Amino acid sequence: MAKIIVIVEKLKDWNSYYPVEQLMTPQDYLVNWDEKLYESKESKERIKIINLCRNYKYLSNGYYCSLLAEARGHSVIPSIKAISDLSRSFLYSLETEDLDIAIQKAFKNQSPSEGISITIYFGKTEKEQLQEVARQIFDLFPAPILHVDFEWDKKWEIHSIRTGSLNALSNSDEDKFAGALDEFSGKIWRKPKAKKKYRYDLAILHNPNDEMPPSDKKALSNFIKAGKDNDVLVELIEKKDISRIAEFDALFIRETTALNNHTYRFAKKAESEGLVVIDDSMSILRCTNKIYMHNLLQSNNINSPKTMVIGNNPEQLKQAIEEIGLPMIIKIPDGSFSKGVYKVKTPEELIKLTEDLFKKTALLLAQEYFYTDFDWRIGILNDRPLFACKYYMTKGHWQIYDHSKKDKTGDAETFPISKVPKHVVSTALKLSHLVGNSLYGVDLKEKDGKAYVIEINDNPNIDSDVEDAISGMDLYNNIINEFIRRIEEKK
Repeated sequence: MAKIIVIVEKLKDWNSYYPVEQLMTPQDYLVNWDEKLYESKESKERIKIINLCRNYKYLSNGYYCSLLAEARGHSVIPSIKAISDLSRSFLYSLETEDLDIAIQKAFKNQSPSEGISITIYFGKTEKEQLQEVARQIFDLFPAPILHVDFEWDKKWEIHSIRTGSLNALSNSDEDKFAGALDEFSGKIWRKPKAKKKYRYDLAILHNPNDEMPPSDKKALSNFIKAGKDNDVLVELIEKKDISRIAEFDALFIRETTALNNHTYRFAKKAESEGLVVIDDSMSILRCTNKIYMHNLLQSNNINSPKTMVIGNNPEQLKQAIEEIGLPMIIKIPDGSFSKGVYKVKTPEELIKLTEDLFKKTALLLAQEYFYTDFDWRIGILNDRPLFACKYYMTKGHWQIYDHSKKDKTGDAETFPISKVPKHVVSTALKLSHLVGNSLYGVDLKEKDGKAYVIEINDNPNIDSDVEDAISGMDLYNNIINEFIRRIEEKK
C-alpha cells in the first residue's frame, strides 16, 4: 500500500480541507526530508507524493518537489515529464493527436461560435459530455488541476492546457477538487474506517462486458478470496481506472491483451510506477505477434506446423501453395481466441481472402493445416507448469472457438501435470522460458510422439471448473503467492 504525502506551498492552502498528518511544505520535503523516518514507520511502504505547489515553473518549488521525488524513487503527480511537456505547447499538441476522435464526438452538438474551457481535477470534470476527453488528457498529463481551452478551427481542437493552483480555487471549486481528490485517493482526508489492513494491494484489470474474458466471474471471485487468505487486498479495476495504478503494489491483467489497446498501456504505466505486473509489457509484445513467435520457434528448433511469412505478392502466394499445400491456414499477426485465423481450400479462396487481409496488415502467416481432435494447453508461471488442459475442437468445426456460432467453444478436460506426456510439458517449458517468466498458456498438438507448438498466450484462460478443475483453490493461491514473492523480491 502506498503512503501518500501532500505538499502545499503554504499550509494555509489546505485550510479548507480535512486536516491530514502527511501534509508538508516544500521546505519540509526538499530540505528537511528524512527517508529513514518514513521507512521505519510502516515497513518501507511505497511513497506517493501529491505535489500541490502553486506553480511548477522551471526551478520553482513545485518543479523541485517533483524532480526530487523522482530522484528519491517516490511516485509523484505531476511528474517531471508532465511538467516539461505542458511547458511547451508544441509537445502537448503532438501528445493529444490521438484525442481527436474523442473530442469531435464530445463536441458534435456544440456550436463553433465560441470556445469552451474546462477544469480537470484528477481526471474529473463537471461537464459530463467531456468526461472521457478529460480522463484521456489526465492520462497524458497527470496533474492535480488542469485548465483546458478548446477552440474551433475547421474542427474542435485543444488550444491550451495549463496547470492550476489550489490557492486560486473558489469555494465551489474547492468542493469539486475535494470530491475528485477523494475519489482519486480516499486514504488521505476521510476519517479512517475500521477495516482490516493488508500487506499488499493487487489490482485485477478486467472488462465486465467482455463476451470472452480470460477469467469468468467465479474465477475472479476466487482470486479475491485467495488474496484475502494470503493477506492481499484484491480489487477489480476497469479501463477507466488507469489513473489509480500507483495506489497498488501489483497489477494482474485479466483482459484480452493487444499492443494497440489500453491493456498494453496499463502494463507500461504500472511498470513505470514500480508495480509487479502480469502480463508484463514485454510478454504482451512478444506473445501477441505471431510473426515474432514464428521466428523464435524457428531459431530455437522448436517443432511447429510448417509455416511461411507472406507479403502482398502473387509469387509468395504461389510459393506457399507449393511448399505448404492446400487446405492451408492463414493467420493475421495479432489475432487471439481463434479470431483472425482462416482456412482456405483452393487458390481462389486464398487470393480473395488475402486481398482483404492485406488492406489491414503488411504481412500474414501461411501455415500447414494440422488437424487434431484437441490442443494441449499447458499453463506456466515463472518457468513452472501450473495446469494442463485438453481443449477439444468445436463439434463440426476445425477450431476450439467457432465464431460463426456466437463464440461457441469445444469441451475442455483438465489433467494433473504428471499425467501429461513429458515431451508436451518440456516443449511448452522450453518456449515459455524463451519468452519470459510471466504467466503463459502454451498450445500444442501431438503427432507421431512429438509435440508441435501452435501458439503461446500471455493471457491464458483461468476459468472456474476448467483450469482449476484439478487443483481447485490451490491454482489461485499459487498465482497470488507468486505476486507476493515478486513484490517482496523487488523490496
